[in-house]
Amino acid sequence: MKITVVGGGPGGLYFALLTKKARPDWTVEVYEQNRNDDTFGFGVVFSDDTLDEFLSHDPETYDKIRDHFAYWDDIAIHFKGEEIRCSGNGFCGTSRFALLRILQERCRELGVNMVFCERIDPEDLQSRFADSDIIVASDGINSAIRDHFSESFKPSVTIKSNRFCWMGSTRQMDEFNYFFRKTEHGIICAHTYQYQTDRSTWVFEMDEACWQGHGFEEFDEEGSKEKLETIFQEELNGHGLLLNRSNWRKFPRIFCENWSHENIVILGDAKASAHFSIGSGTKLAMECGIALSQAVLKHGEQSVSAAFKAYDDARRTPCQIIQHNADVSLGWFEHMGRSWDMDPMQFSMVVMCRAKSITYDNLILRDPDYVENVDTAWYEQYYRESGVDVRDSRPTPMFTPFRLREMEVPNRVVMSPMAQYSADQDGNLTDWHFTHYTSHALGGMGMIFTEMTCPSPDARITLGCPGMWTDVQEGQWKRIVDFIHANSDTRVCMQLGHSGRKGSTQLGWEKMDFPIETADDNWPLISASPIPYFDDVSQVPHELDRAGMDRVLKDFVQAAQRAARAGFDMLELHCAHGYLLASFLSPLTNRRSDGYGGSIENRLKYPLEVFAAMRAVWPEDRPMSVRVSATDWKEGGLDEKDLFAIAEAFREAGCDLIDVSAGQTVPDQEPVYGRMFQVQFSEAIRNVPRIATMAVGNITDAAQVNTILHTRRADLVALGRPHMWDPYFTRRAAAHYGARVGHWPPQYLSGRDQAYRELAKARDATIELQRKARPNQHQKAMQQAAE
Repeated sequence: MKITVVGGGPGGLYFALLTKKARPDWTVEVYEQNRNDDTFGFGVVFSDDTLDEFLSHDPETYDKIRDHFAYWDDIAIHFKGEEIRCSGNGFCGTSRFALLRILQERCRELGVNMVFCERIDPEDLQSRFADSDIIVASDGINSAIRDHFSESFKPSVTIKSNRFCWMGSTRQMDEFNYFFRKTEHGIICAHTYQYQTDRSTWVFEMDEACWQGHGFEEFDEEGSKEKLETIFQEELNGHGLLLNRSNWRKFPRIFCENWSHENIVILGDAKASAHFSIGSGTKLAMECGIALSQAVLKHGEQSVSAAFKAYDDARRTPCQIIQHNADVSLGWFEHMGRSWDMDPMQFSMVVMCRAKSITYDNLILRDPDYVENVDTAWYEQYYRESGVDVRDSRPTPMFTPFRLREMEVPNRVVMSPMAQYSADQDGNLTDWHFTHYTSHALGGMGMIFTEMTCPSPDARITLGCPGMWTDVQEGQWKRIVDFIHANSDTRVCMQLGHSGRKGSTQLGWEKMDFPIETADDNWPLISASPIPYFDDVSQVPHELDRAGMDRVLKDFVQAAQRAARAGFDMLELHCAHGYLLASFLSPLTNRRSDGYGGSIENRLKYPLEVFAAMRAVWPEDRPMSVRVSATDWKEGGLDEKDLFAIAEAFREAGCDLIDVSAGQTVPDQEPVYGRMFQVQFSEAIRNVPRIATMAVGNITDAAQVNTILHTRRADLVALGRPHMWDPYFTRRAAAHYGARVGHWPPQYLSGRDQAYRELAKARDATIELQRKARPNQHQKAMQQAAE
């Protein structure tokens, strides 16, 4: 086979050498438009795990680069005059120039033909290399090949808002440093690390307002250097800054829907970019180079398309995970000022956990002393704010009480509202509901939310949804609440909602969101505007008029009164997921021309009317919350400005907590899934309007709960699916952390003692195994080489 690689960056070179090494009989060539010693930037970063990849695939390359790495274990965060260190991170830095030289030398050893100073015109690509079986487009973040064949690759390119530039310095350092400096125009962060004996990389980042305020100019390298040397004089410690194409840029977030076109396959930054704040751009390119080489070696001679498919199958999900983590990290740096009021220890925790890939338990494994200090600072602040003293018991944030009005939740774990679709056709509860709610309450969570409960028959989503419009239903709910209060310290929240245009549908395990198949069982629908959920399938709802608004409002009021009599501790109004009240809030579903449509202030009017009427009859000492969709995951939908306006308006109306969900407004939404994928919305509300929030959305373990609380992303944390299969999630977590708090039924006390004993042993054993398994041979190898 003949393979042509266009672009001589790390990804393309590593693919070339691995492929040629495995198949010396193949022709592998690399074309690079720059000189072989021409590179921008300064250093690159790899983790221990990435070094393991290098060692396993080409030990010779690993041996060559090992001597050129600067290894560090600590991350140091400099904030408000304090330095906070977290060790056990295991990273290496090296010169980009040295890395390219090593990869080029290895390619020459193996017989890869390399041509420099030759630009390949994408229009002539396939004709010029007509005899090549495969063409690898590895021509960087500004890929001309990707742009020329954009109809095939279908790239999405988003230019992010922050300004950044890469510089270097002769200052030496033994750790990765984040220097945060607040100036008269805003906050600047310097991401810095050593990459060779006398050189360190300095990446400066700030928002547009700060950049403009300081008078930086995009291509004035010398002027920018002088200003930054003045601002970071203390951090540079007498050293100056070095330049190398150090122009100001905005980061382009790139991802290609398709990775191949005919015999062309795309690789590296040309395919997907990862923000520098998680140091994964070169890692991503080289790991994709490994996967592409393996796919081509296995399938290429038989079928190029099969090779490309195998490459896509192997790398698409890992790329998306890395890019998602990078996007979240990037997003935090775009809004780093939102955390500026924190104390240094909490701020450091936010920086360490900003990408969501590192959690509380990960940090315990890396540096238990750091976590102990972070915990101590958190407990001190919690004591100052709440008056509750847990400084000696140290139960982790997850197991601290939280107060809303006169209701105290014993811990921060919440069972999410989860539709059970198990009511009878009149909206009455069944044995399933009693068993479901009461058994879960014995699991020790701080609060249980009911599934969305409907204030009238036509408010139901399905015929299996429970109601709160009759004395019978009120009594059934009261029986559940009374049992929970008598046998646990778990609080119970009633969630009330109206389905709107998403009503009269099949059960969740049937054809969700589609109309009931038996026509006689369907009922008329209402919404903010006459827009069906599915264009060709769903019923067209009636636009809610004033008389209808009054009727629905009265239904909610009577349901709230019933919930109060039934003894619920908290009441939530459902204004999310495209249901009736959410349909007023979203511009995608509210096309009204009267006073209830148009601006966000107008779109808020009716949901606020309903909330205010409910608040008026709900006991003053009991809190109320509102569930919102923070985004519609669709262009033209709710934006952050809308979200803040919604949160602030409900707070002014007497809301105590915002339950922050997202999406489900329209069927063609485009959500960005991942671990804790909605937490950033809760964090935004918690840190800007400064309202108590509850986070929800793919939160699966106790480490994530503690991370969310530690980093002020929420005050309560709701879990759904984990509670479906493990009602005792909270008790397991308490035993895991050794947090001896909370009520246990006397019938279970002997089981409690065993749980704390056995789970503590299991935790210690797991931590010991994880520490032994950590890849630390690279640091040892480099130390030996130095000796």
